[in-house]
Amino acid sequence: MPDPLQAGDKAPDFKLPRDGEGFLSLADFSGKKLVLYFYPKDDTSGCTAEAIDFNRLAGEFAAAGAAIVGASPDPVKKHDKFRQKYELTFPLLADESKAMLEAYGVWVEKSMYGRKYMGVERTTLLIDREGKIARIWRKVKVPGHAEEVLAAARGLA
Repeated sequence: MPDPLQAGDKAPDFKLPRDGEGFLSLADFSGKKLVLYFYPKDDTSGCTAEAIDFNRLAGEFAAAGAAIVGASPDPVKKHDKFRQKYELTFPLLADESKAMLEAYGVWVEKSMYGRKYMGVERTTLLIDREGKIARIWRKVKVPGHAEEVLAAARGLA
């Protein structure tokens, strides 16, 4: 397993299908700040709360010069329903192969009720205009998280 990503590292490149249609890549955000958040599953309580929080602050993120992108292993059709149901204004990436999740170190072994399984560790990265990781939040707790990320995005040149 590669060393975990750290602030100052170049963000791993990606090109993935997104909700709606088409693809998004890291290069699409060149010269912009990017909030890239990884979440386990569409339409579950924590993931929905996180998406709604980021969506509620989307205008403030835009004013701070930061785009928001969510990513999970769910397929595009599931993202389409999730985005439409909650009127999300930012794109959702579908990483069914889990290659991007692995590159970012968020596809990890988890444990629930003594059972081990592989899943997404809720993680957010703030990527600067040059494509370098400015900050990483691991094992995110949803309440207050979007506000904390917004404050960091505002403070990033």
